[in-house]
Amino acid sequence: MRRVVCPGSFDPVTNGHLDIIGRASRLYDEVVVMVSINLAKKSLFTVEERLDLIREVTRDLGNVKVDSFRGLTVDYCKQHDIPVIVRGLRAVTDYDYELQIAQMNHRMSGVETLFMATNPLYAFLSSSLMKEVVQWGGDVTGLVPALVHDRLIERLKDA
Repeated sequence: MRRVVCPGSFDPVTNGHLDIIGRASRLYDEVVVMVSINLAKKSLFTVEERLDLIREVTRDLGNVKVDSFRGLTVDYCKQHDIPVIVRGLRAVTDYDYELQIAQMNHRMSGVETLFMATNPLYAFLSSSLMKEVVQWGGDVTGLVPALVHDRLIERLKDA
């Protein structure tokens, strides 16, 4: 079985994330969307909320599993016998950063990294940008799933 992990904080999941997850699900037998737990980072949504949101918006993709992990992605891969990490690239700046991580991951564990060019429709999206736009009353309709849109508005309405 061909398996891949798609790691990230997903705070919250965007349509750009879903594009990469969906494309990976057509290439692999199983895609594990792994919510990285970073206690040093202040998140808008709890890990459990992010897991639930991702499960809901990927429910139509029968080969997508959702999990969380605190630690190095390569350690998760080794523990679950997953040989590949998939990462979306929006711009050259993403590539510079992601290449260093991919090379370190490979050196430490032999885990390969597959880079997918982001669909140009979503190349400017980031979870941080979505939160900021909503916080200031902007509209992110069509940039995040409807469920995520509603939760963002609910969470940030009094911020």
